[in-house]
Amino acid sequence: MKNSLFLAFSLATALFFSPSGYSEETPEEISLWENGAPGSEEHADEPENVDKNDSGRFNVTNVHNPSITPYLPDPSIATGTAVIVAPGGGHKKLCLGHEGYTLGQWFADHGIAAFILKYRLSREEGSPYTLEGNAMDDTRRAIRMIRNRAEEWGIRKDSVGVLGFSAGGELAAYAAMWPEKGDPKATDPIEKEDSRPDFQALIYPGKSDTFTVEKGMPPVFIACGYHDRPDISRGMAEVYLKYKEVGIPAELHIYSNAGHGFGYRPTATNAAGRWTERFREWLVDSKFLIEPGS
Repeated sequence: MKNSLFLAFSLATALFFSPSGYSEETPEEISLWENGAPGSEEHADEPENVDKNDSGRFNVTNVHNPSITPYLPDPSIATGTAVIVAPGGGHKKLCLGHEGYTLGQWFADHGIAAFILKYRLSREEGSPYTLEGNAMDDTRRAIRMIRNRAEEWGIRKDSVGVLGFSAGGELAAYAAMWPEKGDPKATDPIEKEDSRPDFQALIYPGKSDTFTVEKGMPPVFIACGYHDRPDISRGMAEVYLKYKEVGIPAELHIYSNAGHGFGYRPTATNAAGRWTERFREWLVDSKFLIEPGS
């Protein structure tokens, strides 16, 4: 029965997803703040700008209503693990194609609930936002929302992680560095949840020189390319050693034939293109992912 359900689910997915990897009918996104994001009141009615094509580009700018787009696995293969995905784009745009929606579907197909994060952009021309303030508020709020709705979405509250590419990788790292406890007196139930991720995945992030590591931080999975900028390829090796020094489990993959921005593309056949498989294996090894029936 399980195999039949999964086959039906896979066939339905194939109908909706193009070879470039994203669907014209992505799941409905959920606003992080029902009544608008604090700090975005003056821009709440402005529409987002979308730039996409048939080759996989799906870039979004002018984000004033931060949100998550859920990709939930079929119940027959669900593992209870959840990952927030923060796309890159230099804080000037969100690359939601190869660093967002395509990966969300891959995770769902492999039993992991994925939530693609649209966060506010601090370096977009004329932006009123900051990385450390608004973008991090969005990231923490996403973690809290998923924990708040964990039962509804079939997620274990102690297996909620954050993964980021490039600029989004900075947010993932900072979420682990600067978590905030929930406020038990908050009138908003989401704000009662802790924002600390249970694990983190840093995929070729920038600003690694700002990353600090202390005991008690979440385990980390790191992937980047040998041909990336030295501050990223060498920087990630240095970050790995920081985790090693304080005894926090870390796994590092530096792909010798990859550069920056490899993301996830369903048609990729090189080693860097299969980093998602290594990440899922790491989740299993780290006990954050329990296979159905185990």
